[in-house]
Amino acid sequence: MKERLQVIEERYNELTLELSKPEVLSDIKKTTELSKEQASLKEAYEAYQTYKLLNSDLKDAEELVKDSELSEFAKEEIQRLKGEIDDLEKKIEVILLPKDPNDDKNVIVEIRGAAGGDEANIFAGDLYRMYSKYAEKEGWKLEVLSEEHSDAGGFPLIEFMVKGTGVYSKLKYESGAHRVQRVPVTETQGRVHTSTATVVVMPEAEEVDVEIKQSDLRIDVYRSTGAGGQCVNTTDSAVRITHIPTGLVVTCQNERSQIQNKEKCMQMLRTRLYEEELRKKEEEFGNERRSKIGTGDRSEKIRTYNYPQNRVTDHRIGFTTKNLDRVMEGNLEEIINALITEDQNRKLRGE
Repeated sequence: MKERLQVIEERYNELTLELSKPEVLSDIKKTTELSKEQASLKEAYEAYQTYKLLNSDLKDAEELVKDSELSEFAKEEIQRLKGEIDDLEKKIEVILLPKDPNDDKNVIVEIRGAAGGDEANIFAGDLYRMYSKYAEKEGWKLEVLSEEHSDAGGFPLIEFMVKGTGVYSKLKYESGAHRVQRVPVTETQGRVHTSTATVVVMPEAEEVDVEIKQSDLRIDVYRSTGAGGQCVNTTDSAVRITHIPTGLVVTCQNERSQIQNKEKCMQMLRTRLYEEELRKKEEEFGNERRSKIGTGDRSEKIRTYNYPQNRVTDHRIGFTTKNLDRVMEGNLEEIINALITEDQNRKLRGE
């Protein structure tokens, strides 16, 4: 552990020196690159500085034990410092766990109404509102890319991007089937129904992550329908792109211009291809995908929202909270922190 921390300290100091050079500061791309690397090392670097300081204080306290007048005080100090060092070592173990390279990325989220007809679409809309509220609390920016409205309310499908710091590191645990148990507005007998909506969270792919040949694309333009500005129904601004080798289809009509919609479509297509590539790589390692919390299959039931009991249960880690009303208002911190902690514990156990 100490050797790894020393390497991190050396690299952190090298980066500090590099970032003070005028030739580096004049190169925005280089500065951003180095600043990003330094930021990724900062937590471990600062923990190591505290670790060294505590061990230095421990040595001093052990010396004071020899002084008869200060011996009792020194023994108490040794006890306290050893406890702090033990706690810090556990924290450092977590800090040094291999990081998911996608953790700092923005995400594209797809929510679909699944089993349950209109009620499933309404629930998909509720989930979208929940994530919107959570993004707002986290200071993230949310942007709708594509949406299909249901006559009863909600969405058969909505796709949106969330931008901000560490978005994927928190939202990656949301992929899977979300189940709701409640009395639908259409139910006349007052019976509780069960419906589901699926959520897929994909790390945003940059151009360097995925290579797309223009010859592999079929691009169609058509007239937009629905909200999107005064010109939305009078111009062929909506764009549909088909990736011929995989058959993947993406559409966007939320922007006013065809160029903007095409850019959004390409962004969505890159992300879908990247997510598919990640899925295939994980499947090569057998059960790894199934044992990871953050890569739930679309069909895997991950969470139940029980309205009569005001209860939310995450089935992957057996976590339950009786604050469904608060969760639906975007207070997801308790659930997501529990998932992060369990994920870290599994990694520490080598699972």
